[in-house]
Amino acid sequence: MIEVFKTSVQHSEQALSIMFEIRAYFSNVRVNFDLEDCDNILRVEGGNIQKNKIINILVSEGYFCEALI
Repeated sequence: MIEVFKTSVQHSEQALSIMFEIRAYFSNVRVNFDLEDCDNILRVEGGNIQKNKIINILVSEGYFCEALI
């Protein structure tokens, strides 16, 4: 399962922090950002991914996040 999100994350340091948080909650996922994309895409790949939890993680850190798929 792959979930794709549009975000407001703009810097690699921010992305690393968010990826760490996501991996702490979902232990067996692959996470990456495409900050070169105009939508600053976040991709999360693995089983049992909860879109709302991912969105809440980013929103709680002050970022915009919207599921695309």
